[in-house]
Amino acid sequence: MNSGALARAGEALRRVPPPSPLAGGWIRCAAGAPYFETEAGTAWTPVGHNEAITWPNLAPLYRRRDRRTVERHFADLAAQGVTCLRLMLDYNQGRGRHLERPVGAFTPAMVQLWDDLIALGERHGIRFLLTPFDTFFMARRWKAHPYAKATGGPCDTPETMFICPQTRAAIIDRLLFATRRWGASPAVFAWDLWNEIDPWYAGGDLAATHDFVTEASGKLRAEEIALHGRAHLQTVSVFYPNLLITPALGEVIFRHPSLDFASIHLYEDGPLDAPQSTLDPAVATARLMGEALAQCPPLRPLLDTEHGPVHAFCDGGMTLPASFDTACFRRTQWAHLASGGAGGGMRWPYRHPHVLLPAMHDAQNVLATFLPLIDWRSFARAPLGERLAVHDFDGLAVGCGDARQAIICLMPGERQDGIASRVEIGGLEPGCYAVTTFNTVTGSCETSAVHTRQDGTLVALAVGGGHDIALAIAPAPDAC
Repeated sequence: MNSGALARAGEALRRVPPPSPLAGGWIRCAAGAPYFETEAGTAWTPVGHNEAITWPNLAPLYRRRDRRTVERHFADLAAQGVTCLRLMLDYNQGRGRHLERPVGAFTPAMVQLWDDLIALGERHGIRFLLTPFDTFFMARRWKAHPYAKATGGPCDTPETMFICPQTRAAIIDRLLFATRRWGASPAVFAWDLWNEIDPWYAGGDLAATHDFVTEASGKLRAEEIALHGRAHLQTVSVFYPNLLITPALGEVIFRHPSLDFASIHLYEDGPLDAPQSTLDPAVATARLMGEALAQCPPLRPLLDTEHGPVHAFCDGGMTLPASFDTACFRRTQWAHLASGGAGGGMRWPYRHPHVLLPAMHDAQNVLATFLPLIDWRSFARAPLGERLAVHDFDGLAVGCGDARQAIICLMPGERQDGIASRVEIGGLEPGCYAVTTFNTVTGSCETSAVHTRQDGTLVALAVGGGHDIALAIAPAPDAC
C-alpha cells in the first residue's frame, strides 16, 4: 500500500483486535487522589522511562528486522516492574523515521512499527505515554522535516507552528490519525499533546499557545469519545527552565482546564544536568517537585516525564560511570515518589549506548515492589514540610502524606554517622499504623505496628545502617 492510500485508510479504526486486553482496561485519574487507576478501579502507577524508535532497544522493530529481540526486551521490562514507556511518534534525527511524508500521508513502515509496538504493549502489560513529535531534532533539522516548506510542508519555521492555520490543522490531524488507528487500545496510557511546550512555537504569544492546547485537546477528546466512548488522559510537558523564564506558562502546564495531569521535565544546571554527587539530583528533584506541586491543583497528578544528565552527556561528551549513574537514578526516582510525584519519574538515558543500564531496571523493580504498601487511590498527599522531623540524621529527608498515610525517604550524606534516626510525623489521625522500613537498594523490608500519641504524632525508629531507606506509613487499626 502506498503512502497516499494508507493516509486515506487512516480513517478506519485498528482492524485487528488487541491480542490480550491489559488488566483493568484504560487508565484514568483516581477520583479522590492525585494518582492513577484502571477502569476496574485498581491503582496503577507509571514506572518507566523514555524510549525512542531509533534507539537500540526498539530500532530492530523498524521494517520488522528483528521482532524477537524487541519482544524479549518487552518481556524483560515487564519482569522488572516497568508499566509505562514514553515515546515520540516519529524522530527527525535522521531520515526514514517520519510518520508522515509528505504531510497527511502516513508512511506504511512507520504505521506498521506502531501497530507492532501497540501489540507488544498489550501482550506485556506496558502502556505508552505518546507525544506527536520529536521537537528537539525537529527544530534543529527543520529543513529536513516534512512540515517545513523546504520539503513541501505548510510552515516556514517551527516558531509559527501554533499560529500557522495549515500547520495547526496538520498537527491535530496527526493526533486524530493516531487515535483512529491505535486509540482503541488500553496500551495507550495518555497523550502528551506537545513535547516541551513553549510560546516560541507561537511566535512568543502565550495566549496563542494556550489556545492551541485548548483546540488540540478538545478535538482529540471529541474524536475519542465518538470512536471509543471515552477519552485517554491528556497532558503537555515543559522544559522546567523555560517555566522559570516564563512563569505564566504554568497556566498551561499545571492549570489548563482541558488537561488531566501535569508533566514537567526536570533539568537544572549543575545537580541534575551534571551531578557531582549521587545525592545532588535527589535534592534538586525534591526541591523542584515541591515548587511544581505548589502550582498544581490538589487532586491533579504530577510527574516528571524526562530528566537526566544532559549537560554531562551532550555538552561534556561524557557517559557517567555506571555505578555512579545508577545511584543517581535510584535516588532521583525515590525523591520523586516521596515528593508527591506519581511513580519514580522517567529518565532519558543520556548514555552510550543510549539505553538504561540493567542495574537501573533493577532499581525500577525495587520501586515497583514498594508501591502496594500505599493505597494510592485514597492518598491525598501534600508535602510533609514541618510535619516531618528527623533526628540524628545528615542527608536528604523528604516525604509527603495526608491524615492517614505517608511516604518518607531518607538518603544519608557522607557525614552521616549513626545507623538509626528518630522520625516524627505529625498531623496523622490518632490510632495504630503499620510502619514499613524499606531498603531502596535491595527491596528488603520490615513492618512494625506503632501507635500515635494523642495529638496524632507518630514516632518511629528508622534503622538504615547508612543505606537509603523509605518508610511507608498506613493505617493498621487491629495491629496495636
